Amino acid sequence: MHTRTTRIAAVAAALALTTTVGGCSLLRGGQDALPAPSRSTSATPTSTPSATADTDAAGQTEADLLRESASPRPPTAAPTEAPRPAPTMSSIPPGTVVSEGDVASPKGSVHFHFRVVADQDDRFAVQYSGFTSTLPVPVSASFLRVTPAVGDGMSHIGDGDQQLGGATTTPGPTVSVPMAQAGHDPSFLGALVTYSSATPDAALPVEIGPGKVLAVTPLSWSVPARTTNVHPTDSGAAPNATGTVPSTTASGAPASYVVAPDDLIGDVAARFGLSVSDLVWLNPSLTVYGDQQYLFEGTTMNLDPLRR
Repeated sequence: MHTRTTRIAAVAAALALTTTVGGCSLLRGGQDALPAPSRSTSATPTSTPSATADTDAAGQTEADLLRESASPRPPTAAPTEAPRPAPTMSSIPPGTVVSEGDVASPKGSVHFHFRVVADQDDRFAVQYSGFTSTLPVPVSASFLRVTPAVGDGMSHIGDGDQQLGGATTTPGPTVSVPMAQAGHDPSFLGALVTYSSATPDAALPVEIGPGKVLAVTPLSWSVPARTTNVHPTDSGAAPNATGTVPSTTASGAPASYVVAPDDLIGDVAARFGLSVSDLVWLNPSLTVYGDQQYLFEGTTMNLDPLRR
């Protein structure tokens, strides 16, 4: 009995890390740690385990063991709603430059040019060119929301992060880097930060040691306005949509939503005047099961079309 109980716990832990459990949602993978599931989360397998699945001494599969160890939620019906137009957003022509400038460190040791352009996939990329440096360490650049000061240490890397090169007086080639975190509007990023990407070395001067900020270049943006037919408005907490709205856009529209226990996808969409298709469009990795429409408690969902 002890061995069987231990196996149930191990199976549950392993599957919780690798699957969407009980109609939970997985949003924007890789940016945030997966939150703890609601106490009433259940496991609803989407298919019958194969004959090759691991079994215990009694011939039970891992799915059988997990099912026995969970407290099932009541099944839910898939939401029904009137047909609506598919969610859309206008595009910016590829190659459109939305920010550009020259970088020079205060002592003149590092120089390069950058420009941010609209990409083919309706996102953005940064192009670094003409890099030169007289410093004896490799140098990197990164776009950050919060602006540090020269001489600070980098606490984290930002968007469009790229190592540009080491000591060289010959201008380097153009390097294009996708801006994965910027979404459809990178103008929330405040500065391009140039920093030392040296490895630890006691012989290096402190000011060019690992992560030391070498230059801070404020950014100006000219991002063309986009139009969309998705306009969330918060009608307030309702049954199965009782979570919180921790952030809003500049216009006051809800920008994000934190899922509460027992929230259902259709009710959350209705709270914000959206269709389920709109909500999935705003959160491309959102997943629920047919008779388990529960969202994953504690997950932060995106409601801002410009940040999808």
